[in-house]
Amino acid sequence: MSLHPVIERVTTRIAERSRDLRDDYLSRMEALRTRNPARARLSCGNLAHGFAAAGADKPLLRGARGGNIGIVTAYNDMLSAHQPMEHYPALIRAAARNAGGAAQVAGGVPAMCDGVTQGRDGMELSLFSRDTIALATAVSLSHDMFDAALLLGVCDKIVPGLLIGALSFGHLPVLFVPAGPMPSGLPNKEKAAVRQRYAEGKASREELLEAEAKSYHGPGTCTFYGTANSNQMLLEVMGLMMPGAAFVNPGTPLRDALTVAATEQALKVTALGEHYTPL
Repeated sequence: MSLHPVIERVTTRIAERSRDLRDDYLSRMEALRTRNPARARLSCGNLAHGFAAAGADKPLLRGARGGNIGIVTAYNDMLSAHQPMEHYPALIRAAARNAGGAAQVAGGVPAMCDGVTQGRDGMELSLFSRDTIALATAVSLSHDMFDAALLLGVCDKIVPGLLIGALSFGHLPVLFVPAGPMPSGLPNKEKAAVRQRYAEGKASREELLEAEAKSYHGPGTCTFYGTANSNQMLLEVMGLMMPGAAFVNPGTPLRDALTVAATEQALKVTALGEHYTPL
């Protein structure tokens, strides 16, 4: 399939302008690649610290076989889209063990909801938070214990921040693991009608709050095509998420199955095997 001429020209121009920087980046990523588990490069003291709290995964992590997944999580209770991720690490650890590997939470990153802070002072931090998230992601993965990474986050500035940070470790396979959308709530027309009546002084604050609470009513991404949902679509298109993972509701067997599948896939494509697929 041929590109649109304008897209082709712009793409070519970007490639030419960034060639030297990209070549340098690719060289650095290739130098970081290893056929042995990343943790094998650590001194005994470093490695002992790395698996000190790993429990059942200690035997694998102290050995020279089996991949280890670093989990970077943006879980908190402020974002409905991230709340389901509270229990993901346990599911991922179990899936990794079953697949002959291990998984550790490498670190957490901040995540703010524009829906909560809109019109408030906190909104001033929204764009800045992306850089903080990128830095926190890089700090998390800097332990050099990992052969792949799973990034738990879907909203707004969080996905770009996670991706930017992970690109500093572009030699690793990286997959995003989403939460999926909350089920549909109050239809938009009905919500808009209540808002209109409130603006006209014909509905109380309690009526307005009830309508809003029926619209945004449970765990999962918000029920409109905002950046949480468009991020998930984009990640699927980029091949950074399991196919079909974007729009499966939280708390369902299929949602858990997709999280398990992402874990298994991450271990299949490490540099330890024959299907190495770095970020």
